Amino acid sequence: MSQPRPRVVVIGGGYAGTAAASRVSRKAAVTVINPRPHFVERTRLHQFAAGNHHASGDYRKLLGKGTELLVDTVAHIEPRTRSVQFATGGSVGYDYLIYAVGSTATRPATVPGVEEFAFPVAEYEHAERLRHALSTLDPDSVVTVVGAGLTGLETAGELAEQGRRVRLVCSGVIGPVLTEKARRATYERLSNLRVEVLENSRVVRVGPDGPALDDGTVLPSAVTVWTAGFGVPELARASGFSTDTVGRMLTDETLTSIDDDRAIAAGDCAAPSGDPLRMACQSALPMGLTAAGTVLSRIAGEEPATLDFGFNGIGISLGRRSGVVQFHERDDTPKDRVFAGRIALSLKDVGLKAAMAGLRVEALRPGAVAFLRGGAPRSAEVSRPVTPEATSNRTGSGDRSVRG
Repeated sequence: MSQPRPRVVVIGGGYAGTAAASRVSRKAAVTVINPRPHFVERTRLHQFAAGNHHASGDYRKLLGKGTELLVDTVAHIEPRTRSVQFATGGSVGYDYLIYAVGSTATRPATVPGVEEFAFPVAEYEHAERLRHALSTLDPDSVVTVVGAGLTGLETAGELAEQGRRVRLVCSGVIGPVLTEKARRATYERLSNLRVEVLENSRVVRVGPDGPALDDGTVLPSAVTVWTAGFGVPELARASGFSTDTVGRMLTDETLTSIDDDRAIAAGDCAAPSGDPLRMACQSALPMGLTAAGTVLSRIAGEEPATLDFGFNGIGISLGRRSGVVQFHERDDTPKDRVFAGRIALSLKDVGLKAAMAGLRVEALRPGAVAFLRGGAPRSAEVSRPVTPEATSNRTGSGDRSVRG
């Protein structure tokens, strides 16, 4: 009689988790646990909020054949019994776990009113609430976007292009990861869109009428959008795994947890050698494929390969007619080369479509998708303690099951 296929549980159905699930499905029974029944194109959530993109995909086309999707939230991971507990009750066991919960917005408790009166845009439900708020807004009303990282810039550009009055506020300069050349191109586009830009302005409070700055100035706003800061879920830390200060699971260079060789992390929630990659779709998908490779190697009794990934740049959409692209060396060092305008927007859009196409191809032909390699030399592996063997617990999935 043939041996049963190993069971792999993937927590999180974003770019990293979806890519990992499809690739590992050729040798294992795979279950993806995700809080939504549909894939979220997180890189397009600012468009979804603005009402010009659905920002979602069909898992039936994005997950490998036979993959099971459980629509639920994981409340706890139990490494000793190799099981995960659901927020709604019940649990499922695994032989290998791929931890790919991604990242989310952070709204600091030190800023009064941010939870009650500011709209984040980092998750589908956040963008949905913002979309509804904007749909009822008078076109002449002011929208203030707090935070001028990539998400803040894209949100401000998208809304301003619709003719809305947009104010962009940040505690430093806009686009801190941009070169001076790319930042100048971004300023020019925002100026053409009549976005009011307030740099070196720290928001200390948010009220129903708008945010207040540290000098006491209140910025009247009908809607305040909060894009300042990203964090990761506390699941790994709460489940007893070693994490960095942000909460990313600490792994070696094969993306294996330093605590448990049956747990592998990928995407924004992983910190290989304590030296995490830049949070991006561009790094999440390759990390997912690397994590899957580690699992497949372990199943085959082979030594897993280490992470080898190279960046190619940063793309920003500033509405549907213009953008800025900053090219990078594979080690993520910015080059002097920058494109702006329609060609930059086209390049950005091609990249987003390529990511989705890559997921669809991997679902149809696991192992077919390649990615850019040769980035910065990685740190030495973090030492990994030996963990005790445990027995799997494969109890009920209830009615959360959706086939992908």
